[in-house]
Amino acid sequence: MVSFFRRKKPETPSGSESARRYSAEELAAAFPTAPAGGAVPAPVERPIPPPAEAPPPAPAPDVVEAEPGAEPVPPEAHAAPSSPAAIDAVAERGTESVTEPAAPVAVVAEPRPSKPTPAAESSADIPGVPATAVAAPAGKRGWRDRLRGSAFARSFGGLFYTNPKLDEDLLDQIETALITADVGVAATTELVAALRKRMNAREFIDAHALLLALREQLLALLRPVAVPLRIERADKPFVLLTVGVNGVGKTTTIGKLAKRFKDEGRPLMLAAGDTFRAAAVAQLQAWGERNGVAVIAQGQNADAASVAFDALQAATARNIEVLIADTAGRLHTQQGLMAELGKIKRVLQKIDPDAPQEVLMVIDGTTGQNALSQLRQFHAAVGVTGLVVTKLDGTAKGGVVFALAREFGIPIRFAGIGERPEDLRVFDAEAFVDALLPETLGA
Repeated sequence: MVSFFRRKKPETPSGSESARRYSAEELAAAFPTAPAGGAVPAPVERPIPPPAEAPPPAPAPDVVEAEPGAEPVPPEAHAAPSSPAAIDAVAERGTESVTEPAAPVAVVAEPRPSKPTPAAESSADIPGVPATAVAAPAGKRGWRDRLRGSAFARSFGGLFYTNPKLDEDLLDQIETALITADVGVAATTELVAALRKRMNAREFIDAHALLLALREQLLALLRPVAVPLRIERADKPFVLLTVGVNGVGKTTTIGKLAKRFKDEGRPLMLAAGDTFRAAAVAQLQAWGERNGVAVIAQGQNADAASVAFDALQAATARNIEVLIADTAGRLHTQQGLMAELGKIKRVLQKIDPDAPQEVLMVIDGTTGQNALSQLRQFHAAVGVTGLVVTKLDGTAKGGVVFALAREFGIPIRFAGIGERPEDLRVFDAEAFVDALLPETLGA
């Protein structure tokens, strides 16, 4: 052991830098297995070559130009080991040959197209419609499936879940449910007063008879306004002007109407009159491209009346049957913006005195009683002739339809109960009421 600690200091070669001496820890790491007899191997000395005699640099590898999308290979992945630990690893291999790293080759991964799902094939190309959107079932079942989550349906479903007793308390609960569902105070008062009069006259034998009477009264409010849109072929082009406040879904409604008219075989044209909202023109052009319909547009911030004028001239020259003109959403409280709608109507009448043949106002079903004041102002500005109530499948309460029908009597042309183009249904008063009320007691 003494000889190990007093080992002779290795001589330094003349004309070179100090030779490197490996420590005991490095030797133990390089030779984990000690020789038999406990002998400690002599230290290994490796002189470091002088910098002046450094080997010439290796030739640069051939560069392979990568195609777009391929990730570049970092040069560090092909560099030779230069750290002390890497040199020790090479020394440990002994007589094993060390080969030069191969030249880097760029690997280009070709994109593998994924097979679309059936939902994506039917909905992915529809602007603003999720790929998972599914059309509501046909008939009354589709109305019930989409409207059963409304506040109106939930309130009356819970009220008539059991066989309630015919008394004033039941009428009070019906009155509360109607007001909560945005039917309105005036319409609710009339409905409950009629039910109370018949109940006091003992015309109802049970709660089910009262439910049937309520259904008939609600249908009596909606039947006069359930008038579908009729397009006379003699009126060419039939100009349909859409109006409404911001965010009610005017452009989407136009796209769905375009598909409906296209399926009916009507020559159609669209006018991108919403020149204020960003991407509104592009959205309508996407609908037109999908349905194979021509779109007349002038770009962002153009005069909406000028767009409508050019579109009507083009529709007349091309013998188009239906022209649907879009307009920018505006608050009904802004008198200056409301006056612009009157300007559009006057400009259209310079070409056709009867234009527009239909002024269709789009109303958000979730708006509530504020829809009454909206319709009042728009009707005074341009003379609304038809309504479209959208978003009834969401959190809409549904009762505002009865309030609109009672106060204005304007025909309700369509109702939106989903995101698919097929979910823009012709308004059906009977299907609408039956979807809001329970079918039977306990349902």
